[in-house]
Amino acid sequence: MTHAIDTGPPATAGPYRWRWIALGVILAAEAMDLLDSMVTTIAAPSIQADLGGPSSMIQWLSAGYTLAMAVGLVTGGRLGDLYGRRRMFAVGALGFTLCSLLCGLAASPETLIGSRVLQGLFGAVMVPQGLGMIKEMFPPGELAAAFGAFGPIMALSTVAGPVLAGWLIDADLFGTGWRMIFLINLPIGLICLLGAIRYLPGSKPPHASRLDLTGTGLVSAASFLLIFPLVQGRDLDWPAWTFASMAASIVIFIFFGRHQSRKERAGGAPLVVMSLFRKRAFSGGLVTGLAFFSGMIGFSLVFGLYTQIALGYDPLKAGLAGLPNAVGALAGFIVVNASGLARKVGRKLIHLGTVVMAAGVAGVGVTLGLAGMGVTPWQLAPALAVTGVGMSMVMAPFFDIVLAGVEPHESGSASGTLTAVQQLGGALGVAAIGTVFFGLLRQGWSFEDTMRLTIWIEVGLLAVTFLTAFLLPLRARPEEEAAH
Repeated sequence: MTHAIDTGPPATAGPYRWRWIALGVILAAEAMDLLDSMVTTIAAPSIQADLGGPSSMIQWLSAGYTLAMAVGLVTGGRLGDLYGRRRMFAVGALGFTLCSLLCGLAASPETLIGSRVLQGLFGAVMVPQGLGMIKEMFPPGELAAAFGAFGPIMALSTVAGPVLAGWLIDADLFGTGWRMIFLINLPIGLICLLGAIRYLPGSKPPHASRLDLTGTGLVSAASFLLIFPLVQGRDLDWPAWTFASMAASIVIFIFFGRHQSRKERAGGAPLVVMSLFRKRAFSGGLVTGLAFFSGMIGFSLVFGLYTQIALGYDPLKAGLAGLPNAVGALAGFIVVNASGLARKVGRKLIHLGTVVMAAGVAGVGVTLGLAGMGVTPWQLAPALAVTGVGMSMVMAPFFDIVLAGVEPHESGSASGTLTAVQQLGGALGVAAIGTVFFGLLRQGWSFEDTMRLTIWIEVGLLAVTFLTAFLLPLRARPEEEAAH
């Protein structure tokens, strides 16, 4: 298999012949990853009913995956530099597919969560290779169109995951129930694997750096020591070690930063270029992304649980209840991309998007308050559509604007770090907001009051996003400059 991966179509000096088909393979892998990050927001109650386990298991189904993605992404990118991007893409796709099979066959909560973590790690090997290959395959004039395809795919996959999960569980194909949300990855993963072998270019950078194993271990340990007590602390009644663990994570993050700085000064290749953190635009972008993605993913989890546990929706109905969010997001991306608003308006579009999204989330709260426990998906649809439009307005320009504040030679490290923080934000949001949701229910709060507070937390995180966005550059880097 390794030999077959190495001997595919070679990259050429000019535009790569199969670049558009190759882009389709990369986008299919991206969609598979994003769908899997969201499917358990709807499937979790069905999984818990079948396998058992505490409420923290519901959080770990999502947090375990996104946490593994977060700590593995930068390392995954380095592996592509060392061993070739196509080879590592294929390894990631194969591993992701096999882990999806393990998830579908899991007989216990522990086995399922472990398989989800492995799935996230292989996803972290697969996903970062695509961005590097796109820069290799496409000429500068086509780069904008190639990267522009990611926005709609990201938005649709993120919000369509719960809809797909609900339909698959309700359909109960071949009597598999919730297991089909993972088993459906088998044909998609194999298509990505075969497509990689046949159509992706077989090249690697000539000056590949060595893998920073110490840095990888430090950032992985720090992330785990932060997320684990946030998820498990509630079930264990918050013993002292949970707070000690979170404090230790801060210490290790600081030690990681110093280690990376020393490695950079010594002429080595750190996981993260620490000079990035001295740039206001980049540091502000990390805080902005952390607040935004924590709120977005955490709210999605709680909303999916609320519609099933409190409102009594079946999985399909709960998934369809979120469909207007997907429609709003897709419409927003189409308008933004077609009009060029992201480059014309720049940072102001992020500010406007947070306001629109906050209005949509608040509208969900007002609708739940007025309609009570008898609320229907149709009643929720307008507010969710507005939420989706606002989300697309934030996401469309976000990465380009943050990267406009870094030097071209820093863009690789900056992109990897920014994507990792996006995943870490998702894990943190699931852990923190999920913990608040279940913790308040355990204390005797009503579902209505608990959901109302969750909505205010999301609005608060959007307010933080709005404020920290002032640290970002006014506009993205011009296309001809970004291409280099």
